[in-house]
Amino acid sequence: MAKEKQPHWSDILKRRLANTKKDERSEEEKKAEETELFTKYYTEWKEGGDKDKSYKTIPRFYYRLPAEDEVLLQKLREESRAVFLQRKSRELLDNEELQNLWFLLDKHQVAPVSGEEAMISYEAYLQVGEQAGPKCSKFFTARVYAKLLHSDPYGRISIMQFFNYVMRKVWLHQTRIGLSLYDVAGQGHLRESDLENYILELIPTLPQLDGLEKSFYSFYVCTAVRKFFFFLDPLRTGKIKIQDILACSFLDDLLEVEPFLLL
Repeated sequence: MAKEKQPHWSDILKRRLANTKKDERSEEEKKAEETELFTKYYTEWKEGGDKDKSYKTIPRFYYRLPAEDEVLLQKLREESRAVFLQRKSRELLDNEELQNLWFLLDKHQVAPVSGEEAMISYEAYLQVGEQAGPKCSKFFTARVYAKLLHSDPYGRISIMQFFNYVMRKVWLHQTRIGLSLYDVAGQGHLRESDLENYILELIPTLPQLDGLEKSFYSFYVCTAVRKFFFFLDPLRTGKIKIQDILACSFLDDLLEVEPFLLL
């Protein structure tokens, strides 16, 4: 069956112009028709016309980045990323929830004590997971318990080691979210200027640098950024992966300040 030919937009425009003088519709009706036509043709243009039926079942796996002149798409991308990062931040444990987790772990420790370390059995571990709330559920799995299980004859794990594991995970996620806020392109990389801005805003939060004059901030930022890029960008691409920043020990060194600068 032959496909029905769609009228060209120029023909439609000519008919509209010819009927302008005898059109007795109200302004609201004209606006409604204009909106309907705009939506129809814009949708067809965005979809590229008729496509194969498989396009309706195969999910889209590539989304191109907005061009420089597509201001609205860029703003939409920025806002959606900000909302996504805020949602991820709310999923993390805060100080009060971490303190409550410690109290629950201490309450469920089991005897005998291994040296000076409090221990917890797998059964008590699962009980704490049920009481700690949904935010903590990802930490109370058999996989995590097996990672922390060493040579205890009773099959227990150290409460302190487990709590340090949770603290480390929360810190890594917080840091990743913080670094992602400076990722302008949203591709998981930081340019040199992005990392400079991150470290510059990090300086006031470092107790070791309370007495540092602001005139020395640029020197400290330059030294730190150069070290990151020297080791993490060997091909000199001008950007480094956020994942690589988290995987290396430089962030820990950065918080200690003096060892970091001397390396």
